[in-house]
Amino acid sequence: MKKIEAIIRKTKFEDVKEALLAADIEWFSYYDVRGEGKMRQARIYRGVMYDTSSIERVLMNVVVRDKNVEKTIKAIQEAARTGEIGDGRIFVIPVEDTVRIRTGERGDIALYNAEQEK
Repeated sequence: MKKIEAIIRKTKFEDVKEALLAADIEWFSYYDVRGEGKMRQARIYRGVMYDTSSIERVLMNVVVRDKNVEKTIKAIQEAARTGEIGDGRIFVIPVEDTVRIRTGERGDIALYNAEQEK
């Protein structure tokens, strides 16, 4: 099992969500986050200078079975890409175990409903 964390542009969140659902990845969590990037610049809007070094992004967390890792990465990458600096990052982290609280099931089986695969 792997945990995939993706930091993406807020404007691409709906596209990434639809791409994950199309890839049969039906469960994920997400958070609004702020970060600091390499780019340091100020923008002027209506005569007022704004510091744009603090970047608003969405952090998405998805835990998937090993067989779904590549299709999940591909879905996120294709949907989030604009080709510009600041498209984001994807991190793949090993997951040792998972437990479904309701039933006590452990491991891969706790990530999906086995009844749906029959």
